[in-house]
Amino acid sequence: MAFGDQPAYLRVADDLRQKIVGGELPPHTRLPSQARIREVYGVSDTVALEARKVLMAEGLVEGRSGSGTYVRAQPEPRRLVRSGFRALGDSTPFRQEQADEQMRGTWESSSEREAAGPAVADRLDIAPGDEVMRTRYVLRSAGEAVLLSTSWEPLALTGRTPVMLPEEGPLAGRGVVERMAAIGLTVDNVAEEVGARPGLAEETLALGGVPGHGVLVISRTFFAGGRAVETADVVALSDRYRVSYRLPVK
Repeated sequence: MAFGDQPAYLRVADDLRQKIVGGELPPHTRLPSQARIREVYGVSDTVALEARKVLMAEGLVEGRSGSGTYVRAQPEPRRLVRSGFRALGDSTPFRQEQADEQMRGTWESSSEREAAGPAVADRLDIAPGDEVMRTRYVLRSAGEAVLLSTSWEPLALTGRTPVMLPEEGPLAGRGVVERMAAIGLTVDNVAEEVGARPGLAEETLALGGVPGHGVLVISRTFFAGGRAVETADVVALSDRYRVSYRLPVK
C-alpha cells in the first residue's frame, strides 16, 4: 500500500510520530488537542481520535486524567544479559536471570504447590495434573522491580527433599544449578525461547508500566541428563530491555 493510500488516521499518526521521534514534540509535551489535530490536518474528530489511539498503543503518548494526552519519556533500554546456567557458588535467583555482573539486585518470592497445566506439563515432560512447585519472583535493582519470574519444578524430583521449597531450607536463595546438585542432579543444558506479547495488567503494574505495555517473555528450561528439572517464564517490559546472550564457543 502506497503512503498516500493509507487511511487518514494512519497518515496523521505517522506525522505526529515523526514529530515525537524528531524532538519537535519532546517528552512531557502536551499532544495537540483533538480539535487542533482536526484543524491542522483537515480531518474529522473520528480520524483525530483514532490517530491518538495509535500513538497510545505504540507507547509514545499517555493520557492524564483531566489534563490531556502527553508525550511519554522513552527509557534508555538496558541489557538483559543471558549466559546459560550459572556455576556453583554464583547461582542466586537474581544472577540466574541477569548475568551482567555490574547489575546487583534483590528478590522477593512465594511458593505454592499446584497441578501442572498442559503447557507447563509439556515443558517439563510430565503428565497434566502432576504436582509441581510454582514459585513467583519479583526481582529488583536499586529497589525498582525490573523482572518477574515464575518457575515450576516437578515434585516427583524435589518433593520430600531439602530443596523442595526454592527459598527455604539449607540452600535458600541459591539457583537451580546448585539446588539440583544437592539432590544428585547435574544440570548440563538449558533451552530458552524469547517472545513478546501484551503485558497482563498485574505484570505491567508490578513493573511500573502502563496498561497495554508490551513485555518480553523468556521461556527457559533447565535439563539434567535430558530430563527437565525446572521451567520458568521471565518477564520484562519490552521498551526497557534488550536481550543479550553470552554463549561459550565449543
